[in-house]
Amino acid sequence: MGIEQFKTALKRHSLKATPQRLAVHEAMMCLGHASADMVTEYIRQNLGTNVTVASVYNILTQLSCLGIYSHRMSANNKMYFDVNSFRHIHIYDCENHNFKDLIDDELMDMIEARLGRKKFRGFKIEDIDIQLIGRPTRKRTVAKQN
Repeated sequence: MGIEQFKTALKRHSLKATPQRLAVHEAMMCLGHASADMVTEYIRQNLGTNVTVASVYNILTQLSCLGIYSHRMSANNKMYFDVNSFRHIHIYDCENHNFKDLIDDELMDMIEARLGRKKFRGFKIEDIDIQLIGRPTRKRTVAKQN
């Protein structure tokens, strides 16, 4: 979501496009998935604005509650926010504690079709949120001996 779309989304929720909210969104556009610490550091280093982690966390949480961003908890107990609120799958790197998006509409359609026909006693399914957990693959190189 570009800056003008972001301003429109804020207005739709009766929020002002404050310099802090705009800075957070600019950082999130560059980072994609980030914790409040990461966004704060980005803003300080790249935008020259002094913000607190608490202020950034509050903004990210508010935007997530409104559906402008989404959020996920990592295995290291940090909340990560996602600028992409559209339907997609996450791959979580459990070594480096970061997220990548996997966009596969065909797979999501298959999953939704399959689960849409199932009944889960005592539950009405509202959303499907899929997260794959993995480790980075590393090619081992054999050192040449001289």
